Amino acid sequence: MSLAISAKGLTRCFGDFIAVDRLDLSIEEKTIFGFLGPNGSGKSTTLRMLTGLLTPSHGDICVLGLDIPKQSEALRLRLGYMTQKFSLYDDLSIEENLKFMAQVFNLPGREVNKRIDAQLTVYGLDQRRKRMAGSLSGGQRQRLALAAATLHEPELLLLDEPTSAVDPENRRDFWETLFDLCDQGATILVSTHYMDEAERCHNLAILEGGIKQADGSPKQLMADMQATVLEVDGTHLRQIREVLTARPEILSAAQQGARLRVLVTNALSNPEEWLKSQWPDAMKDRTIERVRPSLEDVFVHCTGQRRQ
Repeated sequence: MSLAISAKGLTRCFGDFIAVDRLDLSIEEKTIFGFLGPNGSGKSTTLRMLTGLLTPSHGDICVLGLDIPKQSEALRLRLGYMTQKFSLYDDLSIEENLKFMAQVFNLPGREVNKRIDAQLTVYGLDQRRKRMAGSLSGGQRQRLALAAATLHEPELLLLDEPTSAVDPENRRDFWETLFDLCDQGATILVSTHYMDEAERCHNLAILEGGIKQADGSPKQLMADMQATVLEVDGTHLRQIREVLTARPEILSAAQQGARLRVLVTNALSNPEEWLKSQWPDAMKDRTIERVRPSLEDVFVHCTGQRRQ
């Protein structure tokens, strides 16, 4: 197994606040690795440390065989970085933005026009090349940002919540593009708070409060979850939820349509019968069904959050 990124004990403090706390990472080459976590969980801070833009308070980082941040300048031309906020120039056209980025990446002059034309075609921007970036829709700005980040064909691509401002169709198309880039040999690290996006990753880490709560493939994380997931049907589900979540054996309860999805600790050998015995009147005539865990269940279980 060849690693694109290895980090040991990665920590970043801002005064007394610990934004990232002793994070270990092992990210294989030519895979898509996800950071899943809410705002403030340390995702962006970690990405900035991996690029060399932010110096860790403690810990060691190796990216593409380079010691970061000491060798961050050598990493710059092998790395593509797409920030959460659109960071290109609104008062330049699509083509002008890409020409500017070509200068930043020191692309040879004879290759610039050819490479820009290819990027405009791949990202569906060739008919809009003269349009100002400030006039683009969210999806078009996203595609331009990715075209700029990959203009120099980087080995490693870091994306900080890249789909937070686009619609579901553009999100789906964006992820298809990421898999194309991965197939072409790129390693991709993407932060997200969308469960469906995290489930697309080859591997992921769940972060909360700067601490890694779990990591592995989505399939493995769901298989290893130390909780049972039950679905309860019937009426008055909000009242039922309020009663259930008062007990420590209930890790979480969230309504999904006409059913209540309940996470129960594995300490109970027969949670279905336990529910019926604890609340015989409330559970009378209800169907209680054991179901397959989802990645959202894993996230709730790992972080201890209770969802409404």
